[in-house]
Amino acid sequence: MGAWRERPGRIPSRKRTELGVRNRPAMDEADRQLLRRCRVRLVSELQVAELWDALLSRELFSGDMIEDIQRAGSGSRRDQARQLVTDLETRGKQALPLFISCLEDTGQDTLASFLRSSRQAAKQDPEAAKPLDHLVPVVLGPMGIVSKEQKVVKLEPSKPALGNLTPVVLGPEGVWPATLRPEVLRPETPRPVDISSGGTYDVCAAEKIRSSADMAYILDADPCGYCLIINNVNFCPSSGLGTRTGSSVDCEKLQFRFRWLHFMVEVQNDLTAKKMVAALMEMAGRDHRALDCFVVVILSHGCQSSHLQFPGAVYGTDGCSVSVEKIVNIFSGTGCPSLGGKPKLFFIQACGGEQKDHGFEVACTSSRGRDLDSDSEPDAVPYQEGPRPFDQLDAVSSLPTPSDILVSYSTFPGFVSWRDKKSGSWYIETLDGVLEQWAHSEDLQSLLLRVAHAVSEKGIYKQIPGCFNFLRKKLFFKT
Repeated sequence: MGAWRERPGRIPSRKRTELGVRNRPAMDEADRQLLRRCRVRLVSELQVAELWDALLSRELFSGDMIEDIQRAGSGSRRDQARQLVTDLETRGKQALPLFISCLEDTGQDTLASFLRSSRQAAKQDPEAAKPLDHLVPVVLGPMGIVSKEQKVVKLEPSKPALGNLTPVVLGPEGVWPATLRPEVLRPETPRPVDISSGGTYDVCAAEKIRSSADMAYILDADPCGYCLIINNVNFCPSSGLGTRTGSSVDCEKLQFRFRWLHFMVEVQNDLTAKKMVAALMEMAGRDHRALDCFVVVILSHGCQSSHLQFPGAVYGTDGCSVSVEKIVNIFSGTGCPSLGGKPKLFFIQACGGEQKDHGFEVACTSSRGRDLDSDSEPDAVPYQEGPRPFDQLDAVSSLPTPSDILVSYSTFPGFVSWRDKKSGSWYIETLDGVLEQWAHSEDLQSLLLRVAHAVSEKGIYKQIPGCFNFLRKKLFFKT
């Protein structure tokens, strides 16, 4: 069939109303589970370019939705196929049979037959359509796999115990392996470390790891790399976004801190979305072969955004947003080959949404909490893409894992990020202090745990930073 073409007068994506989504009954759980089990094969074999007209004619998707799918990720066939399979789950009870018909209409009979027979088999065997949460955790140990339901044999006193082994859930091949799962940092209390008073931190062990090329990135170059800070403070009136008073305090702190960490710092102020992308692409086009690391800091208003890999978006001063995913992908292996195998760090001080976190009561509260006053304000902008069905995924289990990338967010997706007009944002203020005190002795993941713990104790409304970590090794800054 002919390639689907954009129709004139389309409604902007973030203002559209999804085609009949409110009146459509939800997809059957059996169909949803079938799509998830078949996701890997569908992403691998689906020819999406031939499907657009068929999907449009059967009213499975609107023209605007198809354009959003076509723009997914890098725009490759696999990214489009992955987004199509994800979005299909939100298109109602008849979505799967209609999709199978579209496959048949476009000559993709092998996939159509595979889905149809799998659907019929699932109806005959309902157990096959059950979610994966009923699987029994098993413990991997020296003696093989031991189910938690099996009887525990008491070891003889002379034999060593297995220790606290982590349960591992074994499932179908489509389940995301634990080693590829993005690490989201939680507000755990960091281990006590006090170098000056002879605390428990093992300096020798840390130095051994730092000097091992197999266990840690080696940051020998001086300067270590570029650090680009984009600081958006003043927004055009038509954007509806307020001035980010206090952001310049954040910018000055990080400009000093990353120079102290041996980075070449460049600051760009008040950029539109288009100029933000241009500045990032110009940086990606430079020769980084003699350098060991790269850092991007974005200080702006933000919002939620549909995504495949990294959630959230940040606003340019013109009120147009740039997704975090797009920012990261500019520095992929193909976009910036001279940074291949080197750590690429992204620090995002912007809102992940508009919810205010009231927190919950705990037995003991810290005295370091700080009430919000008239000088505290959020970097929040409501999510404008329209209501999303409850069963739509925010991430896909079959995504390829990006490597040597860490994205640190000032707040958990969906919640506001607080900024003080005088002292700057909670996240940047804390990050700067933690880097100053601990960067000489701790790796980046440990530093970010300290930041998360400290920020979580502030204020009446709560905030918890998070991190998507795809680094392959530990990272110790050069101090």
